[in-house]
Amino acid sequence: MPTTYQVLVNHEDQYALYPAARELPDGWTPAGFSGTEDECAAHVDAHWTDMRPRSVRTAATAPATTGEGA
Repeated sequence: MPTTYQVLVNHEDQYALYPAARELPDGWTPAGFSGTEDECAAHVDAHWTDMRPRSVRTAATAPATTGEGA
């Protein structure tokens, strides 16, 4: 019988595949999708289009700060 996986997401909007029967690791929550490993991988590929962690994406879009004399 094949293992059922679930897609997890963390506070940085990073995704992971994890066996559905196992207890969730700290810091991860279900993303609302489960299936075979291939189905979950396809879901992640379709939804995780920017691999940068949320903190990096936020910093990249923040206005640049300038120091004195700029």
